[in-house]
Amino acid sequence: MSKGFELIVQPSDRFIKDYLLSNISVKGKVEALDFFWEKKGKKKAWITFSIDANLVASSLPLTPFGGIFILEKLHSESLLCFIQKVLDTLKNKGVTQIEITGAPKPYEENHDLIGYLLQKQGFELKNMLSHQFFLGRKKIKKWVQQEYSRYQKKMNQHHAFSASINSITNFNFLKEIRLWNVERGYEFQLDDNRIIMQVSEYPERYFLISILESETPVAHCLAVKLFSDSIYYFLSAINPNSSLKNGGELLLANLFKLANDEKVKFIDLGSSDLGDEINHPLMFFKSKFANDISNKETWVKSYKYEKR
Repeated sequence: MSKGFELIVQPSDRFIKDYLLSNISVKGKVEALDFFWEKKGKKKAWITFSIDANLVASSLPLTPFGGIFILEKLHSESLLCFIQKVLDTLKNKGVTQIEITGAPKPYEENHDLIGYLLQKQGFELKNMLSHQFFLGRKKIKKWVQQEYSRYQKKMNQHHAFSASINSITNFNFLKEIRLWNVERGYEFQLDDNRIIMQVSEYPERYFLISILESETPVAHCLAVKLFSDSIYYFLSAINPNSSLKNGGELLLANLFKLANDEKVKFIDLGSSDLGDEINHPLMFFKSKFANDISNKETWVKSYKYEKR
């Protein structure tokens, strides 16, 4: 089933992929490589790895996920052959560990098959996060038609409040998100420089949703089109000193409006963990805006080499 296929390995900046975070520039002592499974010059599947100075190969570090993406239907035997050839190539490079965080099923419909094949190749499941989704372009449109006006009325009851959805022109919102989260007692780590770099490289994929009180922001969330047909709910915060009520709901209602305007196929509301613990209240809150759930799995395989 793998006759005529060829593994192509090349620096990841040579081919632009729809998953924008697989295209982000890599700095420092890191090698970024694309692995393509091709037949007659046509790409059938791919995975991107970053290999650090410790020879740990990750797909992909400092991103929501990486993993294998299948562009055209593949027989399981051919997909397994692709995985085996990728592993052989990485092993020949002397990597000590391979980490693959696969995309949840709405991003990659072969999610379960890929996990099964990785396990059969000696990978162990290291971590799992559950993402909540709202699936369906028509369902998003219907939600906006039926529900969005209700949230507008909530804002209109307090004339000082309004909402804005804009492309990002400055990064003051990052300071506000950090400050508001710290004031609420949340542990919050944010790499401002990385976000600024990503937005600068792909400004058309990033949107800032804000709730304003007399023209002053009191709530923010960052929405990202990780793929051209999806919206990812990334960062959010609400000023604890504001009189704003139901701020989280208002942000998500405008996220749905953005998703409808952008005509995406689904909304990814992200995971709801606090460290190693489940954030049940947050999962319950998101469940009011979700119609599906899918796990994001991190698989790990280590290699030991004989000393020469």
